[in-house]
Amino acid sequence: MRAYVIGNITIDEMIVVDELPSSGASILGQVGSHDLGGKGTNQAVVMARCGVATTLVAPVGKDARADTIRHHLLTEPLVSELIAIDGISSDMSLIFRLPGGENAIVTTTESAQNLSYAHIMPVLRSAEPGDLAILQGNLSHQTTRETLQFAKSLGMTTAFNPSPLRPFFSDLWQFVDVVVLNRGEAQALTGTTGEAAAEYLLRQGVQDVVLTLGGDGAMLVNSQGTVAVAACAGEVVDTTGAGDTFMSAALASSLLRGCRLDQKALEHAAQSAAITVSKVGTRAAFPNSSELAAILQ
Repeated sequence: MRAYVIGNITIDEMIVVDELPSSGASILGQVGSHDLGGKGTNQAVVMARCGVATTLVAPVGKDARADTIRHHLLTEPLVSELIAIDGISSDMSLIFRLPGGENAIVTTTESAQNLSYAHIMPVLRSAEPGDLAILQGNLSHQTTRETLQFAKSLGMTTAFNPSPLRPFFSDLWQFVDVVVLNRGEAQALTGTTGEAAAEYLLRQGVQDVVLTLGGDGAMLVNSQGTVAVAACAGEVVDTTGAGDTFMSAALASSLLRGCRLDQKALEHAAQSAAITVSKVGTRAAFPNSSELAAILQ
């Protein structure tokens, strides 16, 4: 089985600050990390490090930042299908990290918004029934809907991470098998949280709902009931990329074991995310292949 991750790719620039700037304010900060990022890329990197055959489909401009992106991707065990689009800039993220590990992120989306279904379809044509299509909220409404719909027509399993939040997500649930979202996203999308939010999404056609709850752990809700797992104890240094690690490790666990998401998948995901939050950075903080192999063993 192969995972096709369709999403954005960025260069992440981190600045460490004591507090977030308010309107009109100038504050001091320290240079943090400089690394590959973007939710689509994060998820593809972790999936590939888990030992799942992974293809990343992502847009870039024709610029120096794209050259840097290609250089970084050569070190990861995945197939990269970068779509170079004329007249646009490759995307970047500016991450403000607070002393407690919390962060605020600003991401440009020029490349992501210009990726079209026509770019993606030729790559997905090689997918087989049972392969996994993973998308997030960075692409346009039309591209996201058409890609999910095409993946379903091929017999693929579709997984969606509704982040960043966009107003068109309610139009997608009929094409989504698995959704992974956090407490705030659940509240924004359903007007409630916890099992009530999950039940709402199940009624819209989603098969498996994974709700991440930070330090309170996570829960899986589907037609078979509800499973809850605790978060793994440990020092929180930087939460950047933790949600992407959790989603990818959970999906990889179930895919490698040939089953639907279950309690073991969420436990594996929690252990993987605990490694990510214990380090500074994005890709540099993800568990490496050996660490993930030990978790998924």
